Amino acid sequence: MASSPLSSRSKVAAIISRPARPEVARIFPELLAWLHAHAYKVIVDPETAKYSSGHEEMLRSQMSTRPLDLVVVLGGDGTLLSAVRATAASDAPLLGVNLGSLGFLTDVPLSSLFPMLDAIAQGRTALERRSLMQCDLLRGEEILGSYMAFNDVVVNKTALARLNNYDLFIDKVFVSSYRADGMIVATPTGSTAYSLSAGGPVVMPTVNAFVITPVAPHSLTHRPLVVPDSAVVEILLRSDEEVAYLSLDGQPGLDLRDGDRVRCRRSEHKVSLFRTDTDFFHVLRTKLKWGER
Repeated sequence: MASSPLSSRSKVAAIISRPARPEVARIFPELLAWLHAHAYKVIVDPETAKYSSGHEEMLRSQMSTRPLDLVVVLGGDGTLLSAVRATAASDAPLLGVNLGSLGFLTDVPLSSLFPMLDAIAQGRTALERRSLMQCDLLRGEEILGSYMAFNDVVVNKTALARLNNYDLFIDKVFVSSYRADGMIVATPTGSTAYSLSAGGPVVMPTVNAFVITPVAPHSLTHRPLVVPDSAVVEILLRSDEEVAYLSLDGQPGLDLRDGDRVRCRRSEHKVSLFRTDTDFFHVLRTKLKWGER
């Protein structure tokens, strides 16, 4: 799907970058010049502010309160995941520029930054829509927190803990009890992250599904499960010790107790990513070394 040209009204672009990357300092002046030449007002996150003078600084967590027309992310996949969670509520399109090594999500190399920006300005770029997951942490009937994840939600034991027990429910219907190190609920985008390492399937980003993958299950018959993303997935922790935690997109975890529930559903927001013409299977062949002898 081709994106339409950006509006001629007053536009706002946010720049989010990975700290201490030398490429950011090198490219930043030229990036600012391009944005100003195309009538963008620029806001930057604190990590980027040290390269900027006279531009509005805003915490990533506050950026979704602004109407954003473009988010430029300079970094790796981790930086893009952070940017997605911060700006998802604004439904702004993101341009992920790869300064890292793997780059499943940030598929635009630094050398292609300005050709991509020119293509965006001319309405010649592909805009890919991907799903987000909303996750609630419940203790009894109280919601302790509500979070957004682009890759995955993980309930896991700590390094020193024994195996935990997890009860899985789909749309309130009991599925099974798992004795395992942990449980992963992944979006199609996250199917190539931790879930893949734990033996889960690769799912094309356009598939409307969640992947539920047990981590090192005690029973070999417990296999990954693919369900429609219209379903509500709930994991109930059964543990005699307070030795489990909840992690979202690989971020530092939240401590869980016996009886806590993690409820996952499709978010009302989606992520819009500007993409190159590289197809998904080319990315898999390149990043996962498929077909190499």
